[in-house]
Formats: sequence, C-alpha cells, structure tokens
Amino acid sequence: MRAAPQQIRFCQSHDGVRLAYATAGRGTPIVKAANWLNHLEFDWNSPVWRHLLDELSREHLLIRYDERGCGLSDWNVPFSFEAWVRDLETVVDSAGVERFALLGISQGAPIAIAYAVRHPERVSHLVLHGGYARGRYRRGVDERAIEEADLTIRLAEVGWGQENAAFRQFFATEFLPQGTAEQHRWFNDLARITTSPANAAQFLRVFYDIDVTSLLPQVGCPTLVLHPTRDLCVPFDEGRLLASSIPGARFVPLESGNHLLLDSEPAWQRWCAEVRAFLPARMPTDPAFASLTVRERELIELIARGRDNAQIAAHLDLSEKTVRNHITSIFAKLQVESRAQAIVLAVKAGFGED
Repeated sequence: MRAAPQQIRFCQSHDGVRLAYATAGRGTPIVKAANWLNHLEFDWNSPVWRHLLDELSREHLLIRYDERGCGLSDWNVPFSFEAWVRDLETVVDSAGVERFALLGISQGAPIAIAYAVRHPERVSHLVLHGGYARGRYRRGVDERAIEEADLTIRLAEVGWGQENAAFRQFFATEFLPQGTAEQHRWFNDLARITTSPANAAQFLRVFYDIDVTSLLPQVGCPTLVLHPTRDLCVPFDEGRLLASSIPGARFVPLESGNHLLLDSEPAWQRWCAEVRAFLPARMPTDPAFASLTVRERELIELIARGRDNAQIAAHLDLSEKTVRNHITSIFAKLQVESRAQAIVLAVKAGFGED
C-alpha cells in the first residue's frame, strides 16, 4: 500500500506553457526530468512505471512532471531542447526545492545533464538510466540508420492515433521486448492518450537532433549511469559514452533487453540497490553529519551498511588509500575513534536503512 497519494499542481513556463507536475513521498527530494510519453495520472497506476515511482517515493520527496505537448501539460506548443531545459527549471522553482538529486531516463538524460551544468549549486546527485548525449541523427550513423530513424518518425505520424494498435505496438516492443501482453497493452494505451500523432513525431525529430557531448566534462556532481546491456532504444555504447565522459561517473551495466526495467527481472533489484546506495535517503538531523561532503556521505552510508574498506573502494571505484583518507576525515568530523562508534551514530542519523 502506498504511504500517500500524489499531489498534482500546475505552473507556467517561461513562454506561457502550462505544465503539470506531481509530488509524492517525503524525505530528501529527487526530481525526475520528463521523458517521452509521460502522463502523471496514468503512469502512477501503470504496470510499467508504478514500481519505479514507489521505489523513488519510499524515502524521498519525488517530483515529476509531464513535458510540454504531453500528458496533463499543454499540447499545442512549440518544441525545442532549450524549452525542455527551461521547463525543468520552472518545475523545480515551482516545487520550492533548493537542492536535490536529479534523475534522467532516456531522453530525460540530456535534459538533466544540461540542467546540472547550468545549476551545479542545486544538483547534489545525478542518476542517468538508458540515457544518451547524442540523438540518433548525431551518432555518426550511416545512411541506413538515418532512414530507419526517418521511418520511425513516419510511423508515429501515420499510426499513432489509429484505433488499431499495430503501429504503436512497434514502440511497445522496442521499449519492452520482454514485457507481458498486459504491459504491452498498457504501453499502447499510454501512447494513444498521452499525446497527438503530430506531437509524437515532432518529439522524435527534436530528440534525434540532441547533442550535449560538450557538456559532459562539465558535470561536477556525483553521477551514476545505469544502462541495459541489450537496450533496443538507446545503444549500450551511448551509456558507456556518458559514463566515460562525465568526471568520476560510476557505470552500472544491467543485464536486460528492456529499455524500461520491469519489476519481475533481476536487473530491477540491481537498479534499486545501486540507486539506494548512491542517494542519501534523508538529511541527517545531527549537525555533525551536515558537515560531511557528498563523497563522505556516500562512504558513511556504505559503512553503516557494514561494508569494509575494500568493498567501499570497489563500489565507488576508489583506491583503498583514498577510502582510508576519507574515513579519517569522517571520524574527525564526527568526533569518533572507531568504526563501531561511527556506525552507531550513522544508524541513529538514518544512514544504512533498507
């Protein structure tokens, strides 16, 4: 059973477009950048998104929104990458959060990256799943790949609004090749009710032309990149490009063929474990913990979970010497002399909880 229902509100973007956003849960905030085919109410109870929304709102204040042209937001609107980034700025300001973790899924990833570079003081952690820096037209692809991209756009224009779901089934199979019949039916319904055929095609045109590769070295916050190994929507190499170009990013390959992970597959449990370890569940009330750096918070979370130095080094891709140096700093700030004392204080402050 969910702890509390979501609350839907509206705000107005820089050019007058009305945007719908929702909040759910309590705790340190995490903002989800919008991705293609969002619908706040339909997603909330769906067999494809519900497990992810429940997971993120379990110990966090989850903030998400319908992008322009989609869901409960205004549909008859102009599209551009710049507009999407500014829409994210509008939602964050309207929700009243100052500092937060930012999640970008699929084409939400380049939007999240652009926001994190523009507002480094506001993004504490960046999580990217199935994301990319380069759209399909920007990947140095051959003529055949461009033709396939053009055909996908044409499929959206021709078949999106038809009662017969045959055209939309192409997208359901691409996003969820291992999905059940129920999940495919839901995805087809989502496509039909979330946006118009013209908007669906225009989304794809702009998505395919995105390129934020120049921004990747400028990301300064801790970053976690997760990517399904057999993703049909976004090539696995695009996830590798993100992780190898963002300084210090951690890369987690997920054994799955689904672009959006399903709660029935082992990769979903891996995703949850990685994201839980990466994100702070709540801001500690003890002022001693408030003095810890972001990296030190990551370490104390793992210490509270019983990890030894070697395990922490492997998890964070650090040397054991670096881990020891961080722990020395943590002990000094917490005014403790042993690991056991640090664990006791950390658990009381809310670290290490499942």
